[in-house]
Amino acid sequence: MANKIEIANVSHVGKRRPHNEDSTLTDVTTGLAILADGMGGYKAGEVASALAATEIYFSITHGLEELKSVRTKKHPQKAELSPQSLVVKDAVIRANSDIYRIAQEVPDCLGMGTTVVVALFHNRKATIAHVGDSRLYRKRNNRFQQITKDHSLIQELVDRGLYTMEEAVATTPKNLVTRALGIDNAVDVAIMEESPEPGDIYLLCSDGLNDMVDDEEIHLTLSKYSANLVQAAEELVSLANAKGGKDNISVILIRILEGFSSSGGFLKQSLHQIFMKSGE
Repeated sequence: MANKIEIANVSHVGKRRPHNEDSTLTDVTTGLAILADGMGGYKAGEVASALAATEIYFSITHGLEELKSVRTKKHPQKAELSPQSLVVKDAVIRANSDIYRIAQEVPDCLGMGTTVVVALFHNRKATIAHVGDSRLYRKRNNRFQQITKDHSLIQELVDRGLYTMEEAVATTPKNLVTRALGIDNAVDVAIMEESPEPGDIYLLCSDGLNDMVDDEEIHLTLSKYSANLVQAAEELVSLANAKGGKDNISVILIRILEGFSSSGGFLKQSLHQIFMKSGE
């Protein structure tokens, strides 16, 4: 039985950047979505984000296959993370190590890095991991909520009580992240689990969307076009471009369908989109 989710994936270079440094990858059969927003010198950010997406994808799919082969083994009853979440966390850590190593070895890649947000829908759970300021939101009924918390200077100033969010946004550059893959040989991965419900819509996006379009407008657009996820994703990208398109814009939407289950047969993987970069 196929995984009971629907996925749409759109990425656009925007109106100001010479090339797209975002990378997106989705696999509807595995229930996996990955979005990375690269940074660095000439095209180095593109290299970092592509490495993150591909390495995390293959690490997770391999790790899930290994879990299937040892599924009869007992796991600690009070483990902090489920086996699938440990697979996701390990995949992100491995990607960080590889990106950091390449950045140190290849002169043109020195200083490259990338944000990443990962969502795995498996075993009736959603595992969400992120590093940096690429976001994941959830629309459930009429409520739209940011699930991830930015690893950014703005958020850090707010958390320390030095500014309100409004003050921090008005006085602090938006693109200063406090965590990214490839910047150091170690990385602190934020990871959480939750239980999706039929009808939920999850949104993964780079800051090219949420820096240009506020949460209320994103919610209204999702509500208006929710019957067609591809159209909804395209409308969100168009809205960001209409407001200036100052950065690359990437959007992944996932809808949870009735009968959501993970019994999708991982050996019959079907990549829905890899590095979809329309508009370049």
